[in-house]
Amino acid sequence: MVELAGIIILGILAQWVAWRLKIPAILPLILIGLLVGPIAAEFLSEDRAKWIEPIWNGEKGLFPGEGLYYFVSLAISIILFEGGLTLKRSEIKNVGPVITKLITVGSAITFFGAALVAYYLFGLKWDLAFLFAGLIIVTGPTVITPILRNIPLKRDVSTVLKWEGILIDPIGALVAVLVFEFISVGGDSGFTKTALIEFGKIVLFGTTFGFTFAHALVFVINKKFIPHYLLNVVSLSVVLLVFIESEIFAHESGLLAVVVMGMVIGNSKLENIKELLYFKESLSVLLISILFILLSANINYQDLMLLYRWETLALFLIVVFVIRPLAVFASAHGSTLKTNEKLFISWVGPRGIVAAGIASLFGGKLLSQGVPGAEYITPLVFMIVLGTVLLNATTARLFAKLVGVFLKKSDGILIIGASKVSRLIAEYLVKNNRHVVLVDSNKNNIAKAQDSGIESFTENIYSGTLTDNIEFNDVGYLLALTGNTDINKYAINKFSKQFGENGSFRLASKSEILDSSGVNEGLFSKTDDFNSFTDIAQKFPSIHEKDIDDNEHLQKLIKLTDSDKFTVPLFIKNKSGDLDMLSSIDLTNTELENGAKLVYLGKSLED
Repeated sequence: MVELAGIIILGILAQWVAWRLKIPAILPLILIGLLVGPIAAEFLSEDRAKWIEPIWNGEKGLFPGEGLYYFVSLAISIILFEGGLTLKRSEIKNVGPVITKLITVGSAITFFGAALVAYYLFGLKWDLAFLFAGLIIVTGPTVITPILRNIPLKRDVSTVLKWEGILIDPIGALVAVLVFEFISVGGDSGFTKTALIEFGKIVLFGTTFGFTFAHALVFVINKKFIPHYLLNVVSLSVVLLVFIESEIFAHESGLLAVVVMGMVIGNSKLENIKELLYFKESLSVLLISILFILLSANINYQDLMLLYRWETLALFLIVVFVIRPLAVFASAHGSTLKTNEKLFISWVGPRGIVAAGIASLFGGKLLSQGVPGAEYITPLVFMIVLGTVLLNATTARLFAKLVGVFLKKSDGILIIGASKVSRLIAEYLVKNNRHVVLVDSNKNNIAKAQDSGIESFTENIYSGTLTDNIEFNDVGYLLALTGNTDINKYAINKFSKQFGENGSFRLASKSEILDSSGVNEGLFSKTDDFNSFTDIAQKFPSIHEKDIDDNEHLQKLIKLTDSDKFTVPLFIKNKSGDLDMLSSIDLTNTELENGAKLVYLGKSLED
């Protein structure tokens, strides 16, 4: 009882420390696990016993026998399902081919490259070398997401890293399983044919179960067949059901099934997707906390001492600085990614829970079978996990600045409120190549925005979770466009520092318009409130551009919009396509470029 409670308490403490230090939680979790496990046994316990013992002599400990294997498998399935929920098709329109190549071509380069290095440096047999290589194919969403959350990156770069981290997990697990089975059967000549058949079964059953159950779950939720208070637990049980059923029909297809299931649900029109995501995210945090401490504590001190040699450092350096860049540059060849973006993606390749979990399971099984060299598998993989996390967590921000992918000026736009006015403005901004995100607590408004192809989220700005979304890491403008003045003011006060570095604006209220002093953050017009904008959008739902000859002409156009209650100016668009908020510039002193245009909403102007 004390051990179980201790794992949870220490795990959540590690999560809090990671939040305070803005580092991936995996780092303090592994260190705590090593402390209460092998380090405690060697240096801190009088009886040389671990403070937390997952497995002891095979049949004792917290998870005797196959208990740890089952727990790790089920926990990883939930974590990967939660990751799949965050994958949106709209994110990959520019970098889809790169992601596809990373999880295929990149995986192959890592697989063969790492196997060669392990074979020649550590003298492992080829089968064990390939097992090690299969285990380190994967990067980890549990590690990459905290890094991306704290670094404002170019959108394509963060999208590639996020998608790779989630999609590659089941692929790496599949490769490792095939190699493990090859070792277990002694590498007989018939294995190749058997492996191809098993691979086909895994892909077939994994995708089929994931796709089918995802649509079934969306249907029953949207039809209100499940009461709201049971929504999350029923969803959890379905995820576990899909994992188990898929495993029964094709061994090791469960991880693929839950990732597919998560992706399908995440891209469907599920009314309660946000609640489901929050629940799974909270559960994932708890499971990750428990898993990393358990798996780290399960390592023995003698295993760690196997790494006390120069070959360990050489292996790490080659994997990180040779094999990873080679895989990234080969996968991104011919893409729109620039060299500096490829360099940053090459730098950020931390391994996570899937690598650590499967390495611990397979390493232990091969040791019990008496396979020579199997004692190296778990410590080597943990070395790669801990080393890459430590490297990326401490240097990713600095390296992003060094290679020039760190956004010096974030030009993405976050709009609070998804009314018709907001959607019209957002559609115009998207057409002009600006990253726009709409946030609203009204699900109907968000559904309409998503139907128009606008990136949008159902979110209550009072919940405090808005700042956790990595989709906002390039946002530098904040527009509060709701019909509630208090919400608009709160949004400006709460989020202007994080999302409004280039400007925070809100609609003026009726009372502020009547007050001659106006409002400092007045958006677009200091004489129009939400009702005025709504009336215009209902009667004249169009945004126009009009050429500006000079500053005097601009002043004339502005006066025309002031005198016409069905037009309101929005932006000044220069020749290069950049947009300036009208309320953020001094119209009397602004130097207008040749080819500038006035962008306005409403009735067409005739001057």
